[in-house]
Amino acid sequence: MNTASEPRYAAIKRHIRQKIESGAWPIHFQVPSENQLAQEFSVSRMTARRALSELTDERVLMRSQGLGTFVAEPVPAGSLLEVRNIADEISARGHSYSNRILLAQQCMASAEVARALEVPEQAKVFHSIIVHCDNSLPIQWEERFTNPALAPEYLQQDFAHTTPNAYLSRVAPLTEADTTVEAIAAEASIAYALEIATGDACLQVWRRTKSSAGTVSFARLVHPGNRYRLGAQLRF
Repeated sequence: MNTASEPRYAAIKRHIRQKIESGAWPIHFQVPSENQLAQEFSVSRMTARRALSELTDERVLMRSQGLGTFVAEPVPAGSLLEVRNIADEISARGHSYSNRILLAQQCMASAEVARALEVPEQAKVFHSIIVHCDNSLPIQWEERFTNPALAPEYLQQDFAHTTPNAYLSRVAPLTEADTTVEAIAAEASIAYALEIATGDACLQVWRRTKSSAGTVSFARLVHPGNRYRLGAQLRF
């Protein structure tokens, strides 16, 4: 890499990333202060502050008021190739799962929902909106429409202690999933639920799941862009 014309704040960021990637600075390691970095790199405190602020915005570092700046835990990753229970993903990281149930009711299928679920327009379907949290931090806003014929007791489930995915996987085992991923700007109601600013970048996943008996559910999953990422590994 040609670093001759590299801005000083970028050099500090690169240095910090190298320390983290090499394992020299593990998760929760306290990184040098603005003053220490300014002295080490012979730059102004403002330049050092910019490097730390940008890395904090990128979720590489985390700041604790009055304590300092620390190496953050990696942004959690979901998979494009499998439909996993988000509660299991969070538990696998050793974190605490919780959720907030915003809506759970029966409604009439709109034209879009009817096409997705392959039911008549205005047919009765189940509609739920749940915010899933990792260590109390919202990482997914889930809006789901479910086919009552394939999951008749959906609304009777205690979603404070389970998830729609876990219940549906049990009563209508998945055989097929159609997934579309796109970047969006958070609308006001979703931003409020996810505790981010309106217009912040988000990752939106549209997912339709099917069992051997038919289409089970149609879901919209929205993740704050700086708290979640999707990945996939293909083997040939």
